[in-house]
Amino acid sequence: MLSRLGALLQEAMGAREPSIDLLEAFVEHWKGITNYYIESTDENTPAKKTDIPWRLKQMLDILVYEEKQQAAAGEAGPCLEYLLQHKILETLCTLGKAEYPPGMRQQVLQFFSKVLAQVQHPLLHYLSVHRPVQKLLRLGGTVPGSLTEKEEVQFTTVLCSKIQQDPALLTYILEGRKTVGRKEASREATALPREAAGVRNEEQPHSKAPDRGARGARALSTQLPAETEEPDGGPGESTLITSLIGLCKSKRGRVALKAQENLLLLVSVASQAAATYLVQSSPCCPAIVEHLCQLYQSLPSFLDPADIATSEGISWRLPSAPSDEASFPGKETLAAFLGWFDYCDHLITEAHTVVSEALAKSVAEKLFVEILQPQLLHVSEQSILTSTALLTAMLRQLRSPALLREAVAFLLGTDQQPAAPEDSPHTLGGHLVRHCDHLSDEISIATLRLFEELLQKPHEQIIHSLILCHLEGRPYVARGSPEPESYEDTLDLEEDPYFTDGFLDSGFQPSMKPPPAPVTNPDGKTAVTEIVNSFLCLVPEEAKTSAFLEETGYDTYVHDAYGLFQECSSRVAPWGWPPALPPLDPHEPERPFFEGHFLRMLFDRISRILEQPYSLNLQVTSVLSRLALFPHPLIHEYLLDPYINLAPGCRSLFSVLVRVIGDLMQRIQRVPQFPGKLLLVRRQLMGQVPGEQLDHQTLLQGVVVLEEFCKELAAIAFVKFPPHGPHLRLSEPPEGHV
Repeated sequence: MLSRLGALLQEAMGAREPSIDLLEAFVEHWKGITNYYIESTDENTPAKKTDIPWRLKQMLDILVYEEKQQAAAGEAGPCLEYLLQHKILETLCTLGKAEYPPGMRQQVLQFFSKVLAQVQHPLLHYLSVHRPVQKLLRLGGTVPGSLTEKEEVQFTTVLCSKIQQDPALLTYILEGRKTVGRKEASREATALPREAAGVRNEEQPHSKAPDRGARGARALSTQLPAETEEPDGGPGESTLITSLIGLCKSKRGRVALKAQENLLLLVSVASQAAATYLVQSSPCCPAIVEHLCQLYQSLPSFLDPADIATSEGISWRLPSAPSDEASFPGKETLAAFLGWFDYCDHLITEAHTVVSEALAKSVAEKLFVEILQPQLLHVSEQSILTSTALLTAMLRQLRSPALLREAVAFLLGTDQQPAAPEDSPHTLGGHLVRHCDHLSDEISIATLRLFEELLQKPHEQIIHSLILCHLEGRPYVARGSPEPESYEDTLDLEEDPYFTDGFLDSGFQPSMKPPPAPVTNPDGKTAVTEIVNSFLCLVPEEAKTSAFLEETGYDTYVHDAYGLFQECSSRVAPWGWPPALPPLDPHEPERPFFEGHFLRMLFDRISRILEQPYSLNLQVTSVLSRLALFPHPLIHEYLLDPYINLAPGCRSLFSVLVRVIGDLMQRIQRVPQFPGKLLLVRRQLMGQVPGEQLDHQTLLQGVVVLEEFCKELAAIAFVKFPPHGPHLRLSEPPEGHV
């Protein structure tokens, strides 16, 4: 009650006081600032210890109060007219540049920000406003690590907010607007509303005050270096963009983050014209990508691919990795690059389509093609390793559709025609496929990881170029061949061109409980349980060890495969894949089948699973599992159906695995105490017993991987085609074939 009464009394007393002449007070405060430069002789007193900040605050308050008192909205009052006509902002910009008194630039930035934010009358269209705004931005952009970074980022925040509200302002704030200067300069003296100018002319007591202020400004100009008129900037220069990029590089995290948010606000303008201007008449895209390339080129050449692979969870909002993670040389530089790459990806996602497409193309051209591609094709193994691991890390973070399209075109090209066996690589992807079968196991593993990451991206061309374009038409299925009289006939290994004579002599005979004849459903399709059993029974009992240990069963793989399959299915759902295989034309002649360079490499690798390092085997099987998860009927038939009638000379994943088992049975006979050593190696791999070097260790580790891989394939087949309600329809085999 007392506070309310006090307020009423103050209002009553204020009503009896004579009204203050706002223009006269405004001019007096401006004169007080100009007189300081005329009368002061102390060059060391900081600006904040003078009366300049107080007078600027009073001038701001007068402008805001005057605007609230205006009867008609949109009209400029006498004080605002005076500010514009006498180019006060131009003069303040000059004072800020001179940094006299010390700290004056900070005061000027604060005044500009508050005037533009609090005065509702449109200001940035005026030459006497946007020209000093451009100059003030240029001052901040030329002082890296400036003490005024906080004020600079607040200033850019106001400008970007204004552009977001009115995209037409973009051409006024960015330099290069040559049409503004000459045409509007002649109108600038009379640019203020005529009504407001008439009010000022009618008030004779106000006519002398501007003259005194003008004389003060002229006197001030004799104390400071003359500011030469700067020509309009060309299309290659933009002070707002360069200022924002400079602030994004700040060591102060909050300043850098706010600058990135401001730049994001700027590129997401809704106006088509403004976005086009931003792309064609400003260095927006080149400046952003130039910083990305600089960060990439600053990365040390000795980065460990394993360290790069563990650098996950880095985002532009939190570029530094969690502090509790192990440190390694180059970690901060790597985090800075991946953080800015994530920011570029986010910009492309949120920006206007015009800006998004241009920025994505710029990243592809400058980073991917000009810098990354030569390193990927270099003869130096270290260069290949590091660049491949970095590209994998970038793919892992990539989310924007536009940049993903550019990355896919960079890696796989745009031609989706199937390749021939004798074709030399004509795309970067072709060279990378060769790297998967490199003499260096490290390069092979790193490149396989790259393809595994690529296969998880939501772009149909990836799986089509690598796999589907070669399987279309099902040329791997035999046509017109007599159907077997019984299921056992299909297991006649002696007729398989991929098996040696020693395979049957090794002890692996059809009498050793071959998979039972497949049970068919009423619709003629093979029951999923038979497909699952085919993979589970593929490895002979004497080569299995998982039954002796806990938590290595098939059920675990089913649980994991279900989640991965659901994720993959949701990713490919928009592509409209067919639910069933196309029927075979029995009269269609057979044509040569080539599985493609990618599948050929994977099949060759899996055929050498018993002689390759453990880590390489893990990566090969991981990529094949990713492929098998795709819910396309062609992929399922070729990778997961053991009962397809292959055309002569063709191989499938199952036939390759059968041949590996044949090789295994021969090798087992040459390893004494094979079951005991195999169990010991499995326990070593699981960390249950200390690791020690054993004879035939590579072979034993390969057998463990082989057993687990077969269980994983069985689990994938099960979740893709559960016994009740299959996700996809299996094709009906030809008549007489089960």
